[in-house]
Amino acid sequence: MNDATELGEREFIGRRGGDRARLVPAEVIATVPEARAMAQSASTELRFDFLDDRAVLRMLRLRHADEEAMFAAGFRTGVPLAVIGFGAAVYWGGAAQYWESGRAQMVYLVVAGAVVLSLLALYIRTAVAHWRDPVRQNLRARARKYREVAHTARRGGAAVPAHYPYYGPYPFAAGFHPEAEETEETEEAQETEEADEPEGEGRA
Repeated sequence: MNDATELGEREFIGRRGGDRARLVPAEVIATVPEARAMAQSASTELRFDFLDDRAVLRMLRLRHADEEAMFAAGFRTGVPLAVIGFGAAVYWGGAAQYWESGRAQMVYLVVAGAVVLSLLALYIRTAVAHWRDPVRQNLRARARKYREVAHTARRGGAAVPAHYPYYGPYPFAAGFHPEAEETEETEEAQETEEADEPEGEGRA
């Protein structure tokens, strides 16, 4: 199911596989002076307007797409690694070491080890490619800061729902790289944005 094409106006997915959430307008967050000051300071630091509803909505949708892409990449390499690794261990523990000759056991260990290590290397390489990508890290850094701004606004009394915007704080792989290019808009995000542009967006 394509989550992006089914999103309504001002909606985004807070976490992978989660329910649709609704964007809190910038003017609500800006009612708390501390949150407004944090957003304005972060806008300079991260080169992003945290009080622009349209920009924030696009960022939140791309953040979800990034999470989906990371999960899909890990799934494609992680599942074969787990299945083959488990199967190799079971066969060794239940058959090879008891019924095969010493030479056959050695060949089995070499082949099985090479396959498992190759898959493990591919899994690590795929994960690192996603974690260390500077464009993706910029997106995560902005999403993390927006979460901090929203939580500050809620603590200050603004009408911000608990746990908004419903994703984690990105404790890693969220450094800001000013030299990196801006995140390219995916076709799905672009189509959704054109159909569901939030009304009254802009700086509070």
